[in-house]
Amino acid sequence: MEVTRKSRRRIRLQNALFMLLLLAVAGVLAWLSTVYHYQADWTAASRNTLSDSSRLLLGKIDGPVTLTAFVRETPALRKGIRELVAKYQRYKQDIVLDFVNPDLEPQRVREQGVTMEGEVLVGYRERTEKLTELAEETFTNALQRLSRGGERWVVALTGHGERDLLGQANHDLGVWGQELKAKGIHLKGLNLAENPQIPANTTVLVIADPQIRLFPGEVEVVVDYLRRGGNLLWLAEPGAGDGLDAVAAYLGLRFYPGTVVDPTGRLFGIANPTFSVISRYPDHPVTRDFNVITLFPGSAGIETLASTTWNAQPLLRTADNTWVESGLVAGTIRFDDGADTRGPVTIGVALTRRDSAAGDSDKANDDAGASAEQPEKLRNQRVVVIGDGDFLANTHLGNGGNLDFGMKLVNWLTSDDSFIAIPARTAEDLTLDLSDMARLVIGGGFLLVLPVALLGSGLLIWWRRRKR
Repeated sequence: MEVTRKSRRRIRLQNALFMLLLLAVAGVLAWLSTVYHYQADWTAASRNTLSDSSRLLLGKIDGPVTLTAFVRETPALRKGIRELVAKYQRYKQDIVLDFVNPDLEPQRVREQGVTMEGEVLVGYRERTEKLTELAEETFTNALQRLSRGGERWVVALTGHGERDLLGQANHDLGVWGQELKAKGIHLKGLNLAENPQIPANTTVLVIADPQIRLFPGEVEVVVDYLRRGGNLLWLAEPGAGDGLDAVAAYLGLRFYPGTVVDPTGRLFGIANPTFSVISRYPDHPVTRDFNVITLFPGSAGIETLASTTWNAQPLLRTADNTWVESGLVAGTIRFDDGADTRGPVTIGVALTRRDSAAGDSDKANDDAGASAEQPEKLRNQRVVVIGDGDFLANTHLGNGGNLDFGMKLVNWLTSDDSFIAIPARTAEDLTLDLSDMARLVIGGGFLLVLPVALLGSGLLIWWRRRKR
């Protein structure tokens, strides 16, 4: 190509236009970056992104949240706190973070009861909570506790061999109880033999598989609690001799004699036929948008009787090929027409009713001639009866969605409906548990095998070169 004065001008013009277009594109991109924000997390397990439960909770919190971190001028510690809070601020802009140097404001440190560097004071709607460690799980749980807006007391009957809400045995409910405490639920045991009345501040009464029959007087206390509008979670078992027939009759329920048999478990490698696998759920606030399999080891079928008082809805129903085995579950098991009850079988029932919460004081006012036009105080009483208590036990709580389902039950019973959709786990488990053999192989490989291999290869190369 012949280079002329005209071609040089054309090349200079093209270069100038290219530079102008490049600068224009760069300017537009810079402007767009100030208007629109995009962030991607490509790390394993998305460890730099908030979990679904944390994001769902932030959508339920209305109003600003303040965080006061008592940290000295330590760049690394302050940076870690800022980075974590920034994850939350991405979804809720009215989270405000403030740092306080304990050395410069000792009076404020004493007023807040701060005892160590790194403590964070979380405030929401004139309620505060102090955290000694700021991580996603602790921060999200603190926000959930603060946003409940009042105390929730779960009172569990004791003294009859019930499953312990804080127990560590395989059959106890300690892991579930710890999750409840982390979400702001207060737990308390109640022995009716020592205190024959249920506290007035009880939000939910839990009866978890008594092994010894309750005395008639104790049963009457439970029935009276239901008459007064109390909420109840009853975890029963097949063939339970707990003496709670009067409670079942008051609720309009009857337990089928025998144990539910579910052949579906074989598809999941479960050899025990009494393990009920639930994969589909009736429409109910507890199970809405819940599509995780739950496992119920050894369940009792529940029959709903006609009642004009309670509105009963099935909460858990087994598959069509299940049945209630009236005989002994051993050896070869098959359905016996006439003796067994064919499925699907209801093993969980939710009951509601509009009940008067006026109490004895209102009754006294009426007796004294109070106006008949005074509006009656009503509330939505809620009861859940499950024909199995093992699904929340420490041994089986980690199966499928058992933990999430258990948390949804309590949130519904405590009328915290906005928390029902929030999963139980607030952060992915990033810990790596290795067996002793795995640690031995990895440690021996890096500390012994790999150095010996490198040394051997070096000596081999040196020997070959020497022989040349």
